[in-house]
Amino acid sequence: MLKIGIVCYPLVGGSGILATALGSELARRGHEVHFFSSAKPVRLDLAQPRIFFHEVVVNEYSLFRYPDYTLPLAVKMANVARAERLDIFHVHYAVPHATAAYLAVQMLARTSTPAPKIVTTLHGTDTTLLGQDPSYREAIEHALSESDAITTVSESLRADTLGTFNLQQLVEVIPNFFIPLPITRRRAQVRRDLGIGDDEFLIVHTSNVRPPKRIDLLLAAFAAMRSRPARLLILAGGPFQPYEKLIDELGLRGRVLVTEDVIHVEDYLEAADTGLYTSESESFGLSILETLFHAKPVVAFRVGGIPEVVTDHETGFLHPFGDVPAMAASLDRLAATPALVQEMGARGKQVAELNFSAARVVPLYEALYERLVAAGDRMR
Repeated sequence: MLKIGIVCYPLVGGSGILATALGSELARRGHEVHFFSSAKPVRLDLAQPRIFFHEVVVNEYSLFRYPDYTLPLAVKMANVARAERLDIFHVHYAVPHATAAYLAVQMLARTSTPAPKIVTTLHGTDTTLLGQDPSYREAIEHALSESDAITTVSESLRADTLGTFNLQQLVEVIPNFFIPLPITRRRAQVRRDLGIGDDEFLIVHTSNVRPPKRIDLLLAAFAAMRSRPARLLILAGGPFQPYEKLIDELGLRGRVLVTEDVIHVEDYLEAADTGLYTSESESFGLSILETLFHAKPVVAFRVGGIPEVVTDHETGFLHPFGDVPAMAASLDRLAATPALVQEMGARGKQVAELNFSAARVVPLYEALYERLVAAGDRMR
């Protein structure tokens, strides 16, 4: 049994969902898991045995123009590691989490307490956004260099990471995984509650609706469809208000449904017919994987790690970034061919369960932890 500290963001988002699911699975397998975050992760079940949560409190001193999170996080991690004798710090994102882990390890060294090994999982923005900023690059590179292991969620992100940072250690790929929650409402009931007719082709999109998700292109692709009747359901993990004007400009009012801050998306995915994703960059695409797990084909742009999740013309359709007409044509093809929707959806679910299940992915993390702990100080 290992004692593992997991550091993640608490909000709805791919990294937080993955980190929470990983911790829950590790606890089910007999490990002791300690979560660190500024608030309880939205999907974390504290009633589960061997799960502990340590809230990081950020004090807003007038001395500082902006509240600091890294230092309180590092202190909390060091204190818990010292008291509980943690074996591993598994941090999701280098900034600020790997930096805090490094500081915690340095604090522990002063007290002769055995330091946990640091595993840093990159989900994208450390490399694709902050890593391109000279104000952050060197700090990220240092935090990664001080990690005992680095993982990325896709081969695409691994290549980008190695091209961005000067790293001497191995960067391993351990993909995301997904565990569907039980369906609580049948497809017909959900569609009825949403006001969706039996004959309407329902397209679903789920994301944090931040700028890289390119909601403008999402709405443009839907507007360019010729098939009728069709509706677009957007499960927004953030405020959708900035895009309301565009809905009216494209004449989509009444055809686009928006539900904000949905934590459990399973019922909605079950009620949909296909998924639509228009990100300009995507290290993996956990929402896409969720859609596949519910046997729905996916239409998306061929960017980042998406081709590692969706196989073009087999589990969905992939198009060059920005090719809205082609994307609309694929949606029309699916809307006109229910048999193709069923065939692609079934194949997508099969591939997702084979390659991206907890049963396949979690043991990869366990093996990594055990390798680091067995190696001891030789890793540093």
